[in-house]
Amino acid sequence: AWERERKAWNFKGSGEGSGIYKSIDGGDSWTKITKGKNGFPTGNGIGRIGLAAFDENTIYSLLDNQDRREKDKEKKEDSANLDKMDFIKMDKATFHKLDDKKLDKYLKDNNFPKKYSAKSVKNLMRENKIMLSDIATYTENANNDLFDTPVKGAEVYLSKDGGKTWSKTHEKYVDELYFSYGYYFGEIRVHPKNMNKIFILGVPILISNDGGKEFKSISKENVHADHQALWINPNLKGHLINGNDGGVNISYDDGESWIKNNQPAVGQFYTVNVDDKKNYSVYGGLQDNGVWKGPGNNKESKSWHQTGSYPFKSIMGGDGMQVEIDNRNDSIVYSGYQFGNYYRINTKTNQSKYIQPKHDLGEDAYRFNWQTPILLSKHNQDILYLGSNKLHRSMKRGEDFKVISKDLTKGSKEGNVPFGTLTSISESQFQFGLLYVGSDDGLVHITKNGGGSWTDISSGLPQNLWVSRVIASQHKKERVYVTLNGYRNDDFGSYVFVSDDYGKTWKNIANNLPKSPVNVIKEDPADENILFLGNDQGVYLTFDQGVHWDNLEKGVPKVAVHDLVIQKKTKDLVIGTHGRSIYKTNIAYLEEYKEVKDKDLVIFELEDVRFSKGWGNSWSKWLEPNVPKFEIPFYSSKDESKMIQIKTEKDIIVSSWKSETEKGFNFESYDLTFSEKGLKAYRKKNKDTDIEKKKNEKYYLPKGKYKVLMDGISKEFKIK
Repeated sequence: AWERERKAWNFKGSGEGSGIYKSIDGGDSWTKITKGKNGFPTGNGIGRIGLAAFDENTIYSLLDNQDRREKDKEKKEDSANLDKMDFIKMDKATFHKLDDKKLDKYLKDNNFPKKYSAKSVKNLMRENKIMLSDIATYTENANNDLFDTPVKGAEVYLSKDGGKTWSKTHEKYVDELYFSYGYYFGEIRVHPKNMNKIFILGVPILISNDGGKEFKSISKENVHADHQALWINPNLKGHLINGNDGGVNISYDDGESWIKNNQPAVGQFYTVNVDDKKNYSVYGGLQDNGVWKGPGNNKESKSWHQTGSYPFKSIMGGDGMQVEIDNRNDSIVYSGYQFGNYYRINTKTNQSKYIQPKHDLGEDAYRFNWQTPILLSKHNQDILYLGSNKLHRSMKRGEDFKVISKDLTKGSKEGNVPFGTLTSISESQFQFGLLYVGSDDGLVHITKNGGGSWTDISSGLPQNLWVSRVIASQHKKERVYVTLNGYRNDDFGSYVFVSDDYGKTWKNIANNLPKSPVNVIKEDPADENILFLGNDQGVYLTFDQGVHWDNLEKGVPKVAVHDLVIQKKTKDLVIGTHGRSIYKTNIAYLEEYKEVKDKDLVIFELEDVRFSKGWGNSWSKWLEPNVPKFEIPFYSSKDESKMIQIKTEKDIIVSSWKSETEKGFNFESYDLTFSEKGLKAYRKKNKDTDIEKKKNEKYYLPKGKYKVLMDGISKEFKIK
């Protein structure tokens, strides 16, 4: 059992309720077997516990022990370098006696803004504008908190009597397995046929061959950090399957070497974006896998193994966050990692510039959300917005920032996670300076004058929920959409709202959406009535501004969708899922809905096909034949069986079949072959034309004009 409490602003990962329970009646009743005095620790520091049983008596346990370590008496202070604790311990007189070079080195090493030097900081201290504690705490942030807390960390215990007594297997600390975030792991394995061979999973994966006395890492250069799962083959020596934050790896030699498995796609995307080119690129930030860029026309395939060049390229490490692309020069990208650590990146030269706004010494530190929002202005791509608990604006591509708001949240809460932060920024394309922001504590604000004044417009919305998205409409200046997400409060409702008066009043448009946290909403660029929405179950579509929603479920796994973006030139909807990577679909036909919705049947324009003599053949009999791809897009007003005919321009039926169509948009595939009956009819009318049987035993249509016929409606296409 694990005692924990997780709030958006605080995580408590240990407590007296954590312990090991045992059942001897198949789970009908349980007895706690770690009550103290039997070798297993108890108390407030007991965190997540993993178990691995070799048999009914031999049980290993992996404990995340959050008790503080005793001070390392043998550790000697490095007198050559300053530490933040030095500023807490020293007095002002000692501070002013510090060697300037030593202080300058501390300021530089800890990324203080360039305006702070030993001389300027000492002057601020003399003028009583700052305190020593301001220097000590200036660099504190949520990222550092993950690593800097000195806890005991991972400990392995063994019981040989079914849990009656326990003993720790090792004398030394298992350093750098958990750091201070062992709550993320808690997995231990024992080999089914060797009780002394155990594996413990954390940032690296470690193996012990002596029952946990000594460990060594079996993480390799092609194995991602942060390990979550391990399967041990009981019947094949050395065979392991490992699941980690980078996917799946397989070993056949107990981890001495690993195979990286890239299928199926399991990327956890927080964000996706596209550039403005017709042959566009897709950009995305992933959980613990950085930021990647790749071609928008890419389709997942193993073919890149032949060239050794994977089509997507990494442009940033860490937990990848939001991406903004300068559409004047798409090699300039703004992105970064968690808690507001953003960069301006040149993807051609691989140069980058750190651009996080910094508070002044003596001021309260800015609070940055895990996924800090950024936005490039559509009016001027030199202008960059970035949100902390305040809104920052740079007029010079992030070179410097100006605060253009007060605190736009309800303020911080005591805890170990930044809270009271901005989560979403949107700018109206109708007016420069018309901006909206949303926060993690449920506030939505508007400014109509570039931050000169702000108005809270969230009183008509559900309170204290996470604003997952605020979107200024591209169709109507006064319109704005807001989605809220309540799962952090155990509220799994769907919250989707629209306002047509700058947020003075709100209308709920969730209607028939399932109860599921909503992550994103997007307008169709061409039709104001079409909206796309991503929630924890998939992608949804409405043709009537939210009166009714439909699930776009075909071809997309049932998985959380965290982001959506529409490429306007190609009309592609790009879908960022948190668990199954990126998908795309073309939405051009959906924009025809208002023109076709009252008709029984509409066949859309058909693309011409370039003829190939290679259809039906391959250069080797062992390979799949080359087959053409032809799609018949049409709209049907109801579910029914329809006869589809393919005719020549002289009305010879060369192929026909029945299709079970559904109400709505349909996409029928046709391989451009003759049916048996159609081939006979064609040869009868075209005796001089030789139609060759291909290696796949099929006959393909020759060059010419053809038409698709359904319910008396036809549409032409050519094979050229």
